Amino acid sequence: MSRQFDVIIIGAGHAGCEAALASARLGVGTALVSMDISAAAKMSCNPSIGGIAKSHIVFELDALGGEMARNTDYTGIQFRVLNTRKGPAVQANRAQCDKDAYSARIRAVLEQQPNLSLIQGEAVNIIREQDRIAGIILASGETIEAKCIVITAGTFIRGMIHIGFNSQPGGRAGEAPANALGESLAGLGLKIARLKTGTPPRLHADSIDWAKTEIQPGLEPPTFFSAQAREEYRLFHVEQLPDAKPVFHVEQFNSALCPWPLSAPQIPCYLTHTTEETHDIIRRNLARSALYGGIITGTGARYCPSIEDKVVKFPEKLRHHVFIEPEGRNSISIYPNGISNSLPKDAQEEMVHSIPGLQRAKILKWAYAIEYDFFDPTQLHHSLESKLLSGLFLAGQVNGTTGYEEAAGQGFIAGVNAALKCLKRESFVLGRDEAYIGVMIDDLVTKGTDEPYRMFTSRAEYRLTLRQDNARFRLHSRAKSLGLAAPAQLAQTEEMENTIEREFLRMRSARLSQATLEQVLKRPTTKYWDLPGADRSLATEVIEQMEILAKYDGYIRREAEQIRKAQNRESDKIPDWLDFDTIPSMRFESRQKLKRVRPRTFGQALRIPGVNPVDLSLIAIAIKRGPATAEIGNKAKRPAE
Repeated sequence: MSRQFDVIIIGAGHAGCEAALASARLGVGTALVSMDISAAAKMSCNPSIGGIAKSHIVFELDALGGEMARNTDYTGIQFRVLNTRKGPAVQANRAQCDKDAYSARIRAVLEQQPNLSLIQGEAVNIIREQDRIAGIILASGETIEAKCIVITAGTFIRGMIHIGFNSQPGGRAGEAPANALGESLAGLGLKIARLKTGTPPRLHADSIDWAKTEIQPGLEPPTFFSAQAREEYRLFHVEQLPDAKPVFHVEQFNSALCPWPLSAPQIPCYLTHTTEETHDIIRRNLARSALYGGIITGTGARYCPSIEDKVVKFPEKLRHHVFIEPEGRNSISIYPNGISNSLPKDAQEEMVHSIPGLQRAKILKWAYAIEYDFFDPTQLHHSLESKLLSGLFLAGQVNGTTGYEEAAGQGFIAGVNAALKCLKRESFVLGRDEAYIGVMIDDLVTKGTDEPYRMFTSRAEYRLTLRQDNARFRLHSRAKSLGLAAPAQLAQTEEMENTIEREFLRMRSARLSQATLEQVLKRPTTKYWDLPGADRSLATEVIEQMEILAKYDGYIRREAEQIRKAQNRESDKIPDWLDFDTIPSMRFESRQKLKRVRPRTFGQALRIPGVNPVDLSLIAIAIKRGPATAEIGNKAKRPAE
């Protein structure tokens, strides 16, 4: 007798873990299937979370009830903020994590989660019944039935690892690919293409000459991603006012979910750089690299290129940064961020030894490139459910993205919607004006991608509205209706919102000379603490919001008006009955692209490359004429019987 679940998640990477937790927390029976459960949320590349725009996704996950932010904060070993000299819209948190602790903590969370079963095994076949999903078959022969399946297989589908001309199948180093699953998915009719990514070598910490590198310390106090960590840190470390004396507390922590206190000393990273000698070595060995030697056919990441790509595409640059980053508190393994490559081993060693501080570096693991299959994301609805098969969802690198954060954001949405489908509830979809997660998914399902998709602030039209610092406030109502965020966190957010509103009312009525306190706070150099009557008990988050809302008030209002106008256009639906082939005046290119994407709204249609306002006018006319006219057009197309 086969086992039965509501939702099955295939793959326990960052997307799979978020999908499994979201589904189970919504109360449906969920199974997480992985070839190696012990490698859950394994940080296969850089053990860091966040960065430009990526941090926005992590903050949004935390606001909605995801796990990545907490997992980062409780296993982080260094915390920083990027773009501090720029405005709040593009500032971003980044944390270096302990690689082993990160995976161990998420496993502990998975194991303790009600409604979630962890199954170690290889999914080799997807079972379908007509136009819907019915379950999976494991390599052991066991059948597991389900109403919905979420595919989060990362780089494992037909994965091929390359070190120079030495190629071997693998989902990542030392792990087998998921070829049978790939064949099964291809058999369902999904469109497949090929992408490439890679990772640098790992170095022994004791073999590095640290004196020849530049230290990069973390920020104190640490800058956390999650509301839970910020609140715990505030409770155990009284927020320091400008004239306050230090206060120390002893934290209580659970070794499984919090392996060390939030106040534990941070571990520094270091900076060095490539040299002209490094670049000469790379140029001499280009023909021997998998990337430039003709072995790799998949498209690599434009915005996270290999060192070979940097040297070839930017010949005018005499050096490139190499960040020397520890992989854990007690780990001897060092991650040299910036020298990902697919060179043969002897060339890798020569290249590494040409970098200041790494002249005697011992290589623990070789760099490699990996090619893998992904599925055209325009085959998905915004819920990340397949347009071809009911109950099939895809999330993460299988949709053509790169990065832990992008994967986690998709995994959360896919897991939520798989569970909601089982519960017969409406899909949960975030708009481009609501979240970076919404921008990413709309980009993928509307435009598709022919290279690994990475999130950037430039992809969002409303950057000032979609800041990382206000994620918990702008997504509060969505989080409350979804029901995954902790009640205490939701209550705290509401309390903060009320406090901000009350304080602005006070500042609008109180005056300093000829100006209200609100007008004074709008001045570039004025801080909230400078105002008379400033409430010294307010949390840092509240003060931050008040200062941003005051100083950027005009810009925020203008963007809000732009969002309102865009929402009017976005809300105009394109009915399912409309057949684009029945619109004779429409250009062939537009018709083909509209048929492929099948947009839900006029706003989505206009974002399809190649579709213009004239096409939308033709669609509007066809809709006004009604479905009867469309049926006449369909009959005219049919051959005579």
